[in-house]
Amino acid sequence: MQAKSSDWRNLVQRVLKAELSKKGVKYQDLSNKLSAIGVDQSADNLRNKINKGILGADLLLQIMFVLNIKQIRHEDITEMLDDIEGE
Repeated sequence: MQAKSSDWRNLVQRVLKAELSKKGVKYQDLSNKLSAIGVDQSADNLRNKINKGILGADLLLQIMFVLNIKQIRHEDITEMLDDIEGE
């Protein structure tokens, strides 16, 4: 598998949007949850970063923390990348 940078950004977008949807969390809710741990990100800023799939590792981990994402399985990543590459 030889994924391009854009494939990885698409993967970040899909993973985070899936988790937000699964947990019923809107961008404003996410902004509020992050604010509770001292991370200031507006809902619009989060929407833009997630939609582009471009955010720093620190913000990704902070989002995973506040959404209580326990794991992202290697198999899931591989499957999503295969889907992205097949588009």
